Amino acid sequence: MKKLTPREEELMQIFWERGPLFVKDIVAGMPDPKPHTNTISTFVRILEEKGFLSHNSFGKSHQYYPIISSDDYQCYTIKGIINKFFNNSFTQMVSTLFKKEDISEEELRELLQKVEEAHKNKE
Repeated sequence: MKKLTPREEELMQIFWERGPLFVKDIVAGMPDPKPHTNTISTFVRILEEKGFLSHNSFGKSHQYYPIISSDDYQCYTIKGIINKFFNNSFTQMVSTLFKKEDISEEELRELLQKVEEAHKNKE
């Protein structure tokens, strides 16, 4: 899986929220000033080349849809952050967040409970 630019992530978020779309639908749903249709079309083709989107053809039009889920991309991104900044250690990441008070003791307990539940469900 490849890393997305912020603009590509923004477009993928639209697909993850709204499902299959034509380029004109993406442009119509964007705030003013709206980007040019050709600009969005270029980004969509890049996302397809990167393996994030595919399309169905309807005559000369293409309806694009995500083939990578939001959850899969989130996991990929988080693993990259953990690898890059925390020596591939989830424990070190959580410890850093706890020390910097970016995560409360209650949230830490909740996280531990979720990990224990996930472990039980795997068995």
